[in-house]
Formats: sequence, C-alpha cells, structure tokens
Amino acid sequence: MQAQNHSIKLWAKDDRPREKLLSKSPMQLSDAELIALLLNNGNREKTALDMARELLQLGQNNLYELGKLSVYELMKVKGIGKAKAVTIAAAMELAKRRQSSQALELRTVTSSKEVAHLLQQEFGDYRHEIFLVLFLNRANKVKHKEIISSGGLTGTVADPRIIMRKALEQDAVALILCHNHPSGNLYPSKADEELTRKIKEAALLLDIRVLDHLIVSQDGYFSFADQGLL
Repeated sequence: MQAQNHSIKLWAKDDRPREKLLSKSPMQLSDAELIALLLNNGNREKTALDMARELLQLGQNNLYELGKLSVYELMKVKGIGKAKAVTIAAAMELAKRRQSSQALELRTVTSSKEVAHLLQQEFGDYRHEIFLVLFLNRANKVKHKEIISSGGLTGTVADPRIIMRKALEQDAVALILCHNHPSGNLYPSKADEELTRKIKEAALLLDIRVLDHLIVSQDGYFSFADQGLL
C-alpha cells in the first residue's frame, strides 16, 4: 500500500510529468519534473518527483550547481543509486556539450573577451584544472575544440607534441590555448608562461600561429595576447 501511495501513476494525467510532456511541451515542465523523467521511478518512500526535488536542493536549487556534482555526491540523496546518479550526470554533461558546441564551433573569433566568456561556460562545472585548445581555420573560425589534458586542483600539464598533432589533423592555421584556474587566481604561473613559449615555438615550425592563451575563472579572465606576453 505504501508504494501505491507514492506512485505517480495515481496522479491525474495532466499532472504526470511524462503525460504532461507528451501533451504539451518540455518547456511546460519544471526542472524537478524533467529530472523525475530521467529518474524514471521512485521507491516505497518517495516518488521520482520527490527525489528530483531533493536533488535540486542538493544543488542549491540551481541546475548550474547541480551539474557540478559528482555521481557519488548525487547518491547522497536517499533512493538515488548508482544507475540513477549516472543518468543525471550524463544528462548534465550532454546539456553542457550542447551549449558549448553551439557557442564555439564554427564561430569567428573576434576578441579575447568573447572567447573568455564562452570558455567560462565550458569550464564552469570543473573543480580541477583543464587545458583546452581551440583549432582555427584561415577565417579565424573555430573548427574544433578539444580538452588536451585534465589535472588536479592546482595544475595540469599539456604536451606540445599532442597539440601539434591535433592541429595538423584539423588543418588548423591558428590556435587559442585555454585553461582554467578553479582557485579564482587569474595570473599565470611561471609554468604557464614556459608552456606557452614551448607551444608557440613548436607551432611556428609548422607555420601555425598561437593567437592567445586564456586563463579563465568564474570571476574573469587573463589574456596573454592582451597583456603583450605572446
């Protein structure tokens, strides 16, 4: 009986998330209802919608913050096992990739400020350092973007040889190097400056330009090009 009392199947059809989406539009559903659809079902104590609301609370009632949580953090909600947590994490990652792909690929680069703003969205969910490279064509359009390395809380190492190989594969004529500082400190370290120099020298041998190296955080950005460091 307890399981039935918590079943969404007993709700009015217009109130059930799945029927509501089919009869209306995904835009008509709340964040909690959309998450409930991903969870698919609840348990004896809670409906999928109850669990979805708890997940949102765990993310400070903010989808952006929810997307930062790991699978094991999502599993802190009672009733959210590994399978449900993986489904939520996968959905959040797809949403992030959709947004960043639309924002960057085949976009003409016009300023460091514009690229930095888009990269803040790209790096927003990471709590560790990520090194990403934008590969550009002759029209300064982004042909491809790729995470080259992923590190710890305080640093990551990018191999210039890997970057050059990727550039040749993409027929890129220019690069923009990018990495985040989760700490919020925007100033480059000596290691950042040395890595930039090495990549720039390697690129010149292949007639490829390094247009900029951007360091981003949620609070702002630092541009090597704007500061005359390239």
